[in-house]
Formats: sequence, C-alpha cells, structure tokens
Amino acid sequence: MSAHPARAYPITWRKPAWIASPVLRWSLILGALLYLFLGLSSLEVNWTRIAQGWERGWRFISAFGSPDFTSRWSDIRTGFIESLTMTVTATVTGVMLSIPFAVGAARNLANRWVYLFCRGFIALSRTLNEIIVAILLVAMFGLGPFAGYLTLTFATIGFMAKLLAEDIEEIDTSQLEALRSTGASFMQWLDFAVLSQVKPRLVGLSLYRLDINFRESSVIGIVGAGGVGATLNTAMDRYEYDSAAAILLIIIAIVFATEYVSSLIRKRLQ
Repeated sequence: MSAHPARAYPITWRKPAWIASPVLRWSLILGALLYLFLGLSSLEVNWTRIAQGWERGWRFISAFGSPDFTSRWSDIRTGFIESLTMTVTATVTGVMLSIPFAVGAARNLANRWVYLFCRGFIALSRTLNEIIVAILLVAMFGLGPFAGYLTLTFATIGFMAKLLAEDIEEIDTSQLEALRSTGASFMQWLDFAVLSQVKPRLVGLSLYRLDINFRESSVIGIVGAGGVGATLNTAMDRYEYDSAAAILLIIIAIVFATEYVSSLIRKRLQ
C-alpha cells in the first residue's frame, strides 16, 4: 500500500496564463490601465468645439446627398488630370527603379555592401510617410505636381523593392545554377532565371501600387503637391461641402474601377 495520498487530477482544462506569476501579471495589467487613465486625462477636450464640429460634420455628410459637380468642374477636372498623370508616371518610374534595388536587396544575389546599401535605402523610403516627404519636396521644388510625382516615385521604390526582394530570395535556385554553369552573363541569368520567376508577382504588385498611388495623390495634394487633393483642400477651406463631396465620390468611383480592372488583370496573369 502506497504511503502517499492519491493525487487528484483536474477534470477540466484551463488555458495556461501567458505570464505565470499572478503578481507580475496583475501588476502589468494595473500599470497599463493606470497609463491609459493618465493618458486620457491629459487630453484637453473643448466641448464647445466638439458641438460646433458635429454641426459641420453633419453638413458635410448631408452634402453627399446633393453633390455639386458643376460649380467647380474646371478645377476638379484639372485636379484629376494632374492626379492621374502623377499616379501613372510615378508608378512606372518607381517600378522601373525598384527592380535594381530589389536585386541588390536580395541576399542570395548581392554582395554584402550592395545588400546593406539597398536595404538601407528601402528602410529609409518606408520609414518616411508620404506626407512628410511631400512637405520636404514642396519646400525644395515649390508647389505643384512635380513634388507629388517625386514623392510617389520615392514611396513606390521602397514599397516595390522590399516585397520584390523577398520574392527573389525565395526563387528556385536550380535555374540560377543551370544558367551559371553554361557561362551566362549576369544580365542573362537575371532575365531568364530571376525576373521570369517573379514576373507575375511584379505585375500584381505594380497594379496594387498604382491603386495606392492614386489614393495617395489626393492626400499629398493637401500639402501643396498638386493633384485633386489641392482642389479638395480648397473646397474644404471654403466650406463648399457639396463640391468636396463630388470630388470624394469621383475618387471612390475611380478607386473602385482601378481595383476591378487590376483584379481582372491579376486573374488573367494567374
């Protein structure tokens, strides 16, 4: 007969706590709640301003029921032409420039120094928000779509190069080795062994970035980088909510059309 009492096994399963120590777990929870409370209590709330904002917000939402496409149609058309021009040219330029950066940022293709330089440039491009880059470029080159074009191109390079480099690092290396064994040049095995494997991904990402760039072109225009964003900002400053609603409806329609066309193209490529 055993000297130890029989051990009672639990009959229900309970998920183990992420932090085993109850003291540490509750200290972290209470500390987080205290930080949240202090953070919220430090906010200065102007209830009069909020009441006025609700009224203006409702006027803005109501304007979508009767958008005005005619009063500022000339400005709207000019703004959309600038936005579309910036979007297409920046996307094409950015995609073309992103390919060498993606090759240089692929660990399986580039040497250490090229890899570090390209990865550093990509990190810098992805760190800076488009608004910050647009403010800097507007200060350098002045108001207008040229600053917007440079902003979108810079952002496109970082976006495309990062995702494309990750795809290049995962390609099938047997094609690379086969071409190298035949004495093919760098450009030949880059064309036939690398780009041929990532081409569907490259086309899909390019269409996705085209969609992003059009939406971003309407945002950076608010800081003076041209496009329909400048027209939208002017309409909002003048409290012309019906014209602003018309601009936003056109933006939504173009984004939907772009998404539909890009999805068709991606399906065709797959």
